[in-house]
Amino acid sequence: MAGGTAFVSVKREKKVIVINPRGFCAGVARAVDIVKLALVRYGAPVYVRKQIVHNRHVISELEAEGAIFVDALSSVPPGGRIVFSAHGVAPEVRLEAQERQLNALDATCPLVSKVHHEAMHLGRQGYSILLVGHRGHEEIAGTFGEAPSSTQIIASCEDADTVQVPDPSRVAYLTQTTLSLDDTRRIVDRLRARFPAIRPPPSQDICYATQNRQLAVKAVAAMCDHILVIGSPNSSNSVRLVEVAQSGGVAATLIDGPEPLMSVDLSTARSIGVTAGASTPEIVVERVVDALRERGYRDIESFELLNERVRFALPAELRN
Repeated sequence: MAGGTAFVSVKREKKVIVINPRGFCAGVARAVDIVKLALVRYGAPVYVRKQIVHNRHVISELEAEGAIFVDALSSVPPGGRIVFSAHGVAPEVRLEAQERQLNALDATCPLVSKVHHEAMHLGRQGYSILLVGHRGHEEIAGTFGEAPSSTQIIASCEDADTVQVPDPSRVAYLTQTTLSLDDTRRIVDRLRARFPAIRPPPSQDICYATQNRQLAVKAVAAMCDHILVIGSPNSSNSVRLVEVAQSGGVAATLIDGPEPLMSVDLSTARSIGVTAGASTPEIVVERVVDALRERGYRDIESFELLNERVRFALPAELRN
């Protein structure tokens, strides 16, 4: 137009930002390796109490190799080999395994074991323990079992506002390892306001992998129109990643593989972030990225907040 400025609408390329760190953490990798090595060394079947980690792809793969997942130790024949999941178990479960003369392998994540030890020591020292986490989660059930008469579960700010303890000068808090950093901070702030003498854990209970994945999502959220979190619905840390993305103002969806993508509305999304919960295999991430490529997202970028180098040792009986 004469005397004016011509504006040209430039359509952004559809792209995927693959977020790192993502996927398997050291505790998950260790737990899965324990089951696989046990199958090689001792042969099938190897029984696993509950899900070794909360991911359906991992469970299906291990079942195909000869693992049998059970809800109760009564399903394991006497003398059978049982693996305790990465989420940990209460002392009463270990005792039952001994009484049934089961050969137990412990795949509890070392960071979960740390919280167990903290609960056990606090209970012995006469503290009231306020355990921040989700009721019904296997990790919380295991930690609670270390000092059941001394422990109360705090699942919300409302719980923090109403909980009562015998002696406010002898109270401590612990947390589930897979919580939202922001939600946990809000709950702990409420507990500190009510109980100024409350004793914190010696070091943060929320695990490094949970923290790193949440911080990476926060860092990349402003670059994305939509964030896909790959993980199973019963994976606490995966669900938390969705919440973290949404709290950052970006649409986010939890999917457990490429198949659910067909039902996700990405019509207005030009830039999609992809991350994965700590129990999600990398091959599933690759399949989701391939599916996005088929939907026209051909520009694939990587965003790395940091490079994780954490490794946990295997149980002594499986090291050689």
